[in-house]
Amino acid sequence: MHTELSIEFFPPQTPEGAARLKAERAKLAELNPVFFSVTYGAGGSTQARTFATVKEIAAEGYEAAPHLSCIGSSKAGMRDILAYFKAEGIQRIVALRGDLPSGMADPGELRYANELVEFIRAETGDWFHLEVAAYPEWHPQARSPRDDLQNFARKVKAGANSAITQYFYNADAYFHFVDEARALGVEIPIVPGIMPIGSFSKLARFSDACGADIPRWMRKKFESYGDDADSIRAFGLDVVTELCQRLLAGGAPGLHFYSMNQAGLTTEIWRRLQG
Repeated sequence: MHTELSIEFFPPQTPEGAARLKAERAKLAELNPVFFSVTYGAGGSTQARTFATVKEIAAEGYEAAPHLSCIGSSKAGMRDILAYFKAEGIQRIVALRGDLPSGMADPGELRYANELVEFIRAETGDWFHLEVAAYPEWHPQARSPRDDLQNFARKVKAGANSAITQYFYNADAYFHFVDEARALGVEIPIVPGIMPIGSFSKLARFSDACGADIPRWMRKKFESYGDDADSIRAFGLDVVTELCQRLLAGGAPGLHFYSMNQAGLTTEIWRRLQG
């Protein structure tokens, strides 16, 4: 079974982190991902590190997809970034609204992801393959599920080629979201975002912050393992592999792994899926 795979990294903060990521990326490259994406901090706070990581991935011969968030930015600044990416031969961008850094009051000239997508298309035509974000369990700041779906449809109509979802552990949420998006006339691929589970305490903190639900039965089971890291890892691998199997069997067009800059869990889940 051929499934398209893509993998996300965050830009490392130190030379040691960069060396570690290079080693982990070499292992993940063996899985033949379609592209590696690289995140972008609030208000472009990691811009230089994101660009450096993207450049390194491209130099190694892989397709690199920088995240690009528009909030707090100017059109002139965005134009410069797009020109830089084009000059570097980058042809895929994950276009996001992004978070306004705390203490920053001005949302800038492009306030929403649909405005960013529209701007990129107006400036660069079809040069970039544009990915946008989707939220099967709804964006934490959305006024209502319906509102969130309409925002998503707007981004797609502005010119997105495909979408990557926030991670989730409830396959029904994904299937329901896809059905509702299709009913609004959205036809692009909606690829599930997959978060492997290495540490439950980290996952719980992360999920509370971004609005991703950890089903009660999973939460209780993880909690019951206490500090037993091996049991947490084993259960996490089983749960996430089963989720991926169900998504692919139900027609998901591929999988996008949030690797957290580590190869082990993503590689093991992928190996099991091919088995």
